[in-house]
Amino acid sequence: MSFIIIIKMHEKTYPKAIVFLFLGLSAAFLFPQRIDVNSRPLRSEPSRDYQALHYKVSLDLDPAAAAFKGETEVTLTPFRDGLGFVDLDAQVYAVTAVRSGAGAPLAFKQTPERLTVTLTRPAQAGEKVRFTVSYHAENLTDARGGRKGIMFVPAANGNPAVILARSFPDGARQWFPCWDHPNAKATLEVIATVPAGNRVLSNGRLVGVIEHPEAKTRTFHWSQEKPQSTYLSALIAGPYLVTEDKLGPLPIDYWYYEKDKADALVAFKRTPEIIAFLGKTYGYDYPWAKYDQIIVPGGGGTETTSATMLFAGTIHDQKADKDFPVDRWLVNHEAAHHWWGDLVTCRDWGQTWINESFATYSEVQFAEYDAGPDAAALDLLGKRNRYLQEATTRYIRPIVFDRWDSPNDNFDRHTYQKGASVIHMMRRLLGDKPFSAFLSHFLHKHAFQPVDTHDVLTAVKEATGQNLDWFFDEWLYKPGHPLLAVTADWNAASKKLAWRIVQTQDTSAGIPYYRMPVVLAAVTPAGRAEETVWVSGRETVATMDCPQKPLMLRFDSGDVLLKELTFVRPVEELIYQLGHDDAMGRMWAAGELARRADDPRVLPALMQSARADAFWAVRRDACYILGGFEGPIEMDERANIPFTRLNDGWHPGKFPADTIPAFLRERSADPNPKVRAAAFWALGTLKDRGQIPFLKERFAAEDSYGAQGAILVALGKTGDPALAPFLRAASEMKAHPVIKQAADWALKEIK
Repeated sequence: MSFIIIIKMHEKTYPKAIVFLFLGLSAAFLFPQRIDVNSRPLRSEPSRDYQALHYKVSLDLDPAAAAFKGETEVTLTPFRDGLGFVDLDAQVYAVTAVRSGAGAPLAFKQTPERLTVTLTRPAQAGEKVRFTVSYHAENLTDARGGRKGIMFVPAANGNPAVILARSFPDGARQWFPCWDHPNAKATLEVIATVPAGNRVLSNGRLVGVIEHPEAKTRTFHWSQEKPQSTYLSALIAGPYLVTEDKLGPLPIDYWYYEKDKADALVAFKRTPEIIAFLGKTYGYDYPWAKYDQIIVPGGGGTETTSATMLFAGTIHDQKADKDFPVDRWLVNHEAAHHWWGDLVTCRDWGQTWINESFATYSEVQFAEYDAGPDAAALDLLGKRNRYLQEATTRYIRPIVFDRWDSPNDNFDRHTYQKGASVIHMMRRLLGDKPFSAFLSHFLHKHAFQPVDTHDVLTAVKEATGQNLDWFFDEWLYKPGHPLLAVTADWNAASKKLAWRIVQTQDTSAGIPYYRMPVVLAAVTPAGRAEETVWVSGRETVATMDCPQKPLMLRFDSGDVLLKELTFVRPVEELIYQLGHDDAMGRMWAAGELARRADDPRVLPALMQSARADAFWAVRRDACYILGGFEGPIEMDERANIPFTRLNDGWHPGKFPADTIPAFLRERSADPNPKVRAAAFWALGTLKDRGQIPFLKERFAAEDSYGAQGAILVALGKTGDPALAPFLRAASEMKAHPVIKQAADWALKEIK
């Protein structure tokens, strides 16, 4: 599952609008806890008396009545002798009977949460026990398809009526009785009868389909023959179209609605390539019988073993693909879960980083493969800053955390983005080859098992020989991150560069002083010199030989650390860095120069960067700054442009008004649509009604929804009420939702 904004995870709403996070990073910040996560109930992995081996779920689904009748055959084995009764999680449906494997009726008791079955005799450890539970439920209509368990979602907005079972995180119990916790795995069969004209998708391989012409129904039999946790169980039924694909012998199918057939493959077409990439990256071939992706009602995307559910916004046309390339993150993220979360599964919800952090880091790995190291570094920067936004405005907590009201509490930016950032640091600490060896070793050792953080740490030691107890203690078991105040002074007489690194975070709430390797870099006319220094304690002092005055200095060269940094450098260094450093260094320099607009050297340097930098994100940032934004700039790269309500930090008029408009119009022809969007947005901050004809002309010519959305926002910022007919027409266009949202925002703005 993936995370975009501050939302409930696992109903991962695709960015309907745009995320633009302004982080004024300060080393004096003391992590205010606006939400007291430590007041949540203390949780632990539940104990159990038996191991479930197999669930055989047979359901007769009646959409007309929004009801179902079901039978689930449960096969289990006790952990101890003398097991006389079995507790199962069971909700929503009413149990009518329980029969033993021999057909004898069994006594049972049902409460709103549990089903307790009394066995005919006490069972012994290792003995196989089998019984069948009969039950039914009704009135399960859900217009949005968002709740847990089985729901009957009526047709709406051109989408057909569908039947959907959501099992994450504890919804499997709402459609079949089971041990519904991630610390146990079992095989599964789903046999579902639905009205003719519908298809059923579930986990594993399709055993067969039986037609019932007289009843006008059909029965689908699916078999998941490798064990999985119950929250990964799936059932989806509807009048789907299916396009078949494959990766060698592996079937890969795409399930979508009739109305979407023209565009369905835009998002899905790279799936075989992604699965091949992940298998190679993890040193473990895709482990399941097939891979399906299916469009469902509701928000987000949810991995269910071999049958990933994706929200309707996943489908988009070719024009939208340049702005919202879901294959490069959502499709990749959910596919990665088939190793991290499905093959190996967090033993308890407090360990969920094992599922989500590795799947989130797969986005960085795929970006590196697909678009190169700058794209990967940019993706990682976005993840760090999204975590920092949560940490600085909502709460901090350890990544491995045992307090929550519901499992969903753990699916936040600490689990997703911070966890991915920590994995990247671990990769750099170990080295690429040892890190890859760890991934493969861990997956092979714990395949089809529940796991915890200790298992991860042990696998690192076994695969690489490195003891990372200290690293896990700092970054996974303790909250927060380092706040670093750094100075560096060159001594012309001694030819030495003196670094002073101070950790300023408040340690009273359990945040440590971090021990970490940091690469320090100095660039002089003679070249670039780097040294790795181990930072520890509150203050670290280091010296470097430096025979010439530095042209620029870089703290944390390679941009590895998750941190907040204060490192003030003179304008001449920042201008040199803007033109010569790596992409992340150039972006950082642009953000720092945004605060020095009064220096006459800054404007030409930023204009040169906006026009000619080799990496689009640097050009984009320079455009925003020229429009009056005081950096640093952080944007959700999945969304591409800032949108609505996001005026804090903008200071139009910092640069000469007679220079900026013409330059931004020039930059609005950049080959990258994200840079064009930045130029349009920056023009809007000038609130110049003289730009309206140009903006309207460019709206008609643009081939990017993101850039068109920025144009509409820019038009709204002019405040001209005469634009209302134009904006209303844009709002009614048949286009990506960003167009309507931008137009509607602009209409409110001009009023």
